[in-house]
Amino acid sequence: MSLVELIAQADERGLAASGLACLDRCVPLLGGDDEVLRPLWGSLVDDSPGGDGDWAERLQQARGALEAADGEAVAEDEAALLARRMLAAAPAVRSAPEVRQWADACSVASLQIHRLLDPAEDTAPADSLPQAFDAVRAGETPVEGRMEGMSPLVAAELRRQITVLELLAEHGPAGLRQALEVSTEGRRVLRAVVSRRARSRA
Repeated sequence: MSLVELIAQADERGLAASGLACLDRCVPLLGGDDEVLRPLWGSLVDDSPGGDGDWAERLQQARGALEAADGEAVAEDEAALLARRMLAAAPAVRSAPEVRQWADACSVASLQIHRLLDPAEDTAPADSLPQAFDAVRAGETPVEGRMEGMSPLVAAELRRQITVLELLAEHGPAGLRQALEVSTEGRRVLRAVVSRRARSRA
């Protein structure tokens, strides 16, 4: 199943986990530590009908911590700006319509971030990227003018996004731990890429 289809079929918890996982992997761009979003993951365990857990409160706390760390962020460029927008757009109310829009936006933003950070030279025209990512997320084969030769970073991020949604669809709350592990792995990869880029600029 394509990423677009998984997002369309996901429930509120799966959508929130999908958006949160994308943001979690991009935390290194915001100067945050590895645990800053862990309380938000914990709020997704709430199984009561329509239960938001402590999502709104924990989201506010995470924003405060990341805004404080932002002055020490290692990147002040388009990738970091996209990560900040992901954080700013996170809905305080964890309703399905709002988290679906956020999850979809986070998916595209995170793919773009990984493209921007890939050390390989990028030759794709900037105006082709929205259509390229729509095609990739829909499961279409990359073609010339879109995502020909998809970079390893983008391909790995696409797989992680799909895996997170599949885990939540199959296992519900029980899939959260594995989804967090998938996100943690991706964050480590991105942190290493960001660190190498910072050293090369120094």
